[in-house]
Amino acid sequence: MTETSMRPPRNRADPRAVAWWTVQWLILMVPVAATAGWAYWTFTDRPVCLGLVVAAFGVGCLALAVAAPRAYYRVERWEVTDDAVYTRKGWLTHTWQVAPMSRIQRIDTARGPVQRLFGLADVTVTTASSAGAITIAALDHQLAADLAERLTARTQATPGDAT
Repeated sequence: MTETSMRPPRNRADPRAVAWWTVQWLILMVPVAATAGWAYWTFTDRPVCLGLVVAAFGVGCLALAVAAPRAYYRVERWEVTDDAVYTRKGWLTHTWQVAPMSRIQRIDTARGPVQRLFGLADVTVTTASSAGAITIAALDHQLAADLAERLTARTQATPGDAT
């Protein structure tokens, strides 16, 4: 029996993921900043000090939308070996997940509409764990398809009950 241990995964998300995540953040942050500006303009007498606060809030929202994806790209890692699937995520708290091949029950790929624009896909590995599935995010769509095929073949060849 081989032993699966925690170790740093080697691979990063596809570099196009930064642009995809930036678009996602902007879709969230632009309406938030615009709503703050609209509320300031509509519901106040427009005091200068409050206007400066609202402007700083808007700039902060946009700065977060630009900076967060780059920071996430630096910490997001994944790797698949003959024995297990490894992922590491998180900025402040690193979350490590390891799924031994014998415990994998299902492998899925997903491509949302914005992901398709960037040629990306996610691979989700579901195990018998109560901790939930492992998602390898923002891979090249062809790499994701090849990885899903490789994982399927490897898990079928691995003895174990996957429960």
